[in-house]
Amino acid sequence: MKHIIKKTMLSVLFAMVMNGHAMAQGMPVYDNTNFISMTKSLIETAKQTSQLLKTVDFLKQQKENIDKVNNVIKQLKAIRELTKNNQRLYEVVQNDLRQILNSPFIKPDEVTRISDSFDAILQNSIEGMEYIDQILSSDNLKMTDAERAEVLKKKELQSKEMVAEIEAKTRRYREIIAFREMQHTINNRETNY
Repeated sequence: MKHIIKKTMLSVLFAMVMNGHAMAQGMPVYDNTNFISMTKSLIETAKQTSQLLKTVDFLKQQKENIDKVNNVIKQLKAIRELTKNNQRLYEVVQNDLRQILNSPFIKPDEVTRISDSFDAILQNSIEGMEYIDQILSSDNLKMTDAERAEVLKKKELQSKEMVAEIEAKTRRYREIIAFREMQHTINNRETNY
C-alpha cells in the first residue's frame, strides 16, 4: 500500500507542478490526398478560364467581322437604291421631259424654266454620285465602314427626294398641259345654237 500511496502522491505532485506550465506541442495533421485534389482542381480551373478568355477574344473578333460585313451589305444596298433612283431620274428626263417640252401647250419662255429646273436636279444627282464614288474609292477620307454606310444612307434619302421632286414637277407640268389643252378645246369648240 505504501507503494500505491507513493505513486498517487507523485502523480498529484506532478500534476500540480505541470498544471501552470504544461502546453501541448505537436504537429498538425494534413490530409495529403485532399490537398492534391484541390491543387489539381485549381490547375484545371485555370486552364478553363484561359480557354474562356481565348473564346471571348475570338467571339469579339467575329462580332467585329460580322459588323464589317453588315456595313458592307448596307453600303451595297444603299448603292443599289441610289443607282435605281438615278436611273429613274434619267428615264423621267429622257421620256417625260421630252414630251412636256414638245407639247404645243408649253410656252417658249416656260421651256427654259422647265429645262433649268430639271437640269438642276440632274446636276445635283451627278454631284451626289461623284461624291459617293470619292467616298468609296478614296482612302483620303478616313472613314469607318459604319460612317461610310451612314453617308450612303443619307445620299440614298436625298436621291429618293430628288425622284419625288422630279415626279411631282412632271405631274404638275402634265396637269398644266392637260388644263391648257382643255382650255383650248373649250375656247375653240364649235357652237351649234
